[in-house]
Amino acid sequence: MRPAVYIPNYNGSRHLERVLRSLREQTRPADVVLVDNGSTDDSVALVRKEFPEVSVLELGRNVGFGPAINRAVRERPADPLILLNNDTECEPQFIEAMLDALDESTQTVAGVLVQERSPGLIDSAGVVADRTLMGFDYLHGEPLSVARAAPNPLGPTGGAALYRRAAFEAVGGFDERIFLYYEDLDLALRMAGAGAHCRLAPEARALHAYSASLGAKSGEKFARTGWSRGYMLRRYGVMSHPSLALRVLACEGAICAGQLLFDRSAKGVGGRWRGWRDGGGREPRDLDGAPLLDISARQALALRRRRRG
Repeated sequence: MRPAVYIPNYNGSRHLERVLRSLREQTRPADVVLVDNGSTDDSVALVRKEFPEVSVLELGRNVGFGPAINRAVRERPADPLILLNNDTECEPQFIEAMLDALDESTQTVAGVLVQERSPGLIDSAGVVADRTLMGFDYLHGEPLSVARAAPNPLGPTGGAALYRRAAFEAVGGFDERIFLYYEDLDLALRMAGAGAHCRLAPEARALHAYSASLGAKSGEKFARTGWSRGYMLRRYGVMSHPSLALRVLACEGAICAGQLLFDRSAKGVGGRWRGWRDGGGREPRDLDGAPLLDISARQALALRRRRRG
């Protein structure tokens, strides 16, 4: 089956021309599917007029990142599945490098997102997490050359990912309760638990405009990330371990205090509470097989500050 690139989109017309033109210039062909989450701008009209080769799936409303991808995979199936943010611009060998990274032991591939403002630095080369499931963008802020010799991450970031379709479907795809943020980390944890192996593709690079949709320090983003954090803490039973629970309370308290002090927003607190509540009463998930970072709370917060900076 031919590979396909899936691009979730919500009111992203200002970015789409750049990413779709970059996909036209790829050294290896792939189908392209724009998954539109009920945009009210001219996204769909622009794509149909300027990029007729792109398949457009209109969902009619904003269902979130993961649910949009799940539906697109069902209705526009391909193998492998390549995910790409709408605010990216791929280098010509992006798809080729992602496909070349596949072998018999690899079920997922992590591409490299490059900082738009500092194109010599990595924005994200996948996702990793510590023992409390605090997630981090792998190799963020490092020179691009570091990726060539770096170990593989836990899983790919949703903005530049490849999944074998069978492995993706075997774990049920993305958790559709997660609207936005950390859905890629949750999927990486579940796939690792099922024995899937991720490989880093250092030459699969795409320029990325970080948090172009909601803004890096917006209240809405704090609410969304907070919900996902609370939800995952409960689903994976992190707080049932006393030492981890104390660490979570200290770290999440520090993060929320920083948002309140520097950004005048308490939405991260409310988001965490709602996510914790919504994660209750569901089948717990385990972390068997997931390679987690053994770092201190101080190191974890330092990584968070680096991302924020």
